[in-house]
Amino acid sequence: MFEYGGKASGPPGNGVPRSRLEDYAEMTAPPREPSEGRAAPTAPEPEPVAARAPADYPEVEARRRWFADLLEEFRQTAVLVPLGDGPGPDSERGLLTADLGGVRFILAFSDEQALSRYALARGEYHREWAYQTILGARLLDVAVPAAGVPCGVALDCADGPDGAVFPPVSGVVPDEVAVDRERGVPGERR
Repeated sequence: MFEYGGKASGPPGNGVPRSRLEDYAEMTAPPREPSEGRAAPTAPEPEPVAARAPADYPEVEARRRWFADLLEEFRQTAVLVPLGDGPGPDSERGLLTADLGGVRFILAFSDEQALSRYALARGEYHREWAYQTILGARLLDVAVPAAGVPCGVALDCADGPDGAVFPPVSGVVPDEVAVDRERGVPGERR
């Protein structure tokens, strides 16, 4: 890929085609010595990324607390879970799920209005939607492990930013089914 449309003339006055990757590589190289008596601009030395823990940022810590509160509220709340077409662990028909990026999500709704918005978004608002009322903790602790594949819960998925996603990670789902858990060698102690 060449800047300046891939023409052989390249940047003005150079005459050689130049890849954007070269520009990025130069950005990571140490600065060149100043030439012809000009002083090189000095920038403050950036703090190494490894030295900055995410918890050092107040916004990150506030978001973690917010998510922990949301998760706890979800675990204690009964939600509506539509029944899908296939067999599943909690009913004869199974729970309604959607797959995204290799992860299965159980679709849950905070109330009938949220389920109605989902049905409307799918253009299926005229049909009858059978659902179960299930405690959020039961979804995360029982239904997610029973899925047999990486699985989380999507709450009010038709509500955009007002919805929530509970991914299959440690601290949200049981550790034995969390995708971010440390995978050891069989027979090796952790």
